[in-house]
Amino acid sequence: MASVLKNLSNYDPNTVPDASEMSIGIVVSEWNSEITEALYKGAYETLLKHGVKKNNIFKRYVPGTFELTLGAQFFAEYSDVDAIIALGCVIQGETKHFDYICQGVTKGITDMNIKYNLPVIFGVLTTNDKQQAIDRAGGKHGNKGDEAAITAIKMVALHNNFLDYMNVVK
Repeated sequence: MASVLKNLSNYDPNTVPDASEMSIGIVVSEWNSEITEALYKGAYETLLKHGVKKNNIFKRYVPGTFELTLGAQFFAEYSDVDAIIALGCVIQGETKHFDYICQGVTKGITDMNIKYNLPVIFGVLTTNDKQQAIDRAGGKHGNKGDEAAITAIKMVALHNNFLDYMNVVK
């Protein structure tokens, strides 16, 4: 559903699993930092709100949105996080660069989920202009960072549920 039809920060807190034992890595693009820091703030505060301990939230920077995939891979390979949130912002310009960056990071994040069997959450804004990005980074359409944090919590819980189920079935 398009964010113009749904506020990214609205959700039913009763549907969010306990996150007190979760560990989350967040990789943040430095490009469009005004937007990406607002996304990070939303994700961080939402994770805390749902019980993730401050010392179990790990933040790392990459230069741009294209590098989010490798930053997420570093988390997957060199840490013991339960999920990774990738936060970035690509604003349409006058060239096809926008298309290549968006396509590359989308495929990269999708591949990370499959390769590592680990929730890697796509928290990337792909907007036509800066105002649309502002509107989705804590503005009138909520904060994509909030949505990414809730998604991470729910996906970790789902993963854990499958692991618990498989241990019972064996």
